[in-house]
Amino acid sequence: MAANGGEHVQMSPSMAQMVERPVEPNYPMLAKQMKVQGSVVLQALIGREGSIQDLRVLSGPAILSTAAMDAVKQWHFRPYFQSGAPVETEARITVNFTISTY
Repeated sequence: MAANGGEHVQMSPSMAQMVERPVEPNYPMLAKQMKVQGSVVLQALIGREGSIQDLRVLSGPAILSTAAMDAVKQWHFRPYFQSGAPVETEARITVNFTISTY
């Protein structure tokens, strides 16, 4: 799953299939100017209806963490079903920020 402006959001293929509405992160201008790149790893709790209930940063550059969280908070997932009923589920999401050189 690629985002515009040189940012890339990477997740496992099974997780990508669960995302109904991804929102691309905005690469912070200061981070671009400082040439800060890297991965922000987030831990998400996804509610029964598919929205993010809780989101925490596990690792990554602080200057990129807010942009990653702001985007992922807006994502909507297909509900995860267990025994025929939707259940809360946890997911680890990696948002990779890379600066295009072209």
